[in-house]
Amino acid sequence: MTTSEETDWMNHPVLRRLVDEAKGLSVLERITLVKGLVPGIADALSEEEYETFVTYVRLKGERFQEAKAHPGQGRADRHTPGERVVEGR
Repeated sequence: MTTSEETDWMNHPVLRRLVDEAKGLSVLERITLVKGLVPGIADALSEEEYETFVTYVRLKGERFQEAKAHPGQGRADRHTPGERVVEGR
């Protein structure tokens, strides 16, 4: 779930278990799960923080699609920026 020292704290066993269990759901069930989580996330964040969250979710999907379309080419050749680039890390 995480590949950087800055986010290593997120590699929590409970979160890993939840993500692994969610992978067993159908795609429509996973979409419903995400949609169910969004109101609580939006409520806990400022408007700016929420927009950043939405941007990161979109970029995560775009980077995955790009990597899937170009297997074995590595991160350096990707055009879609990742969180590290966006945050300037």
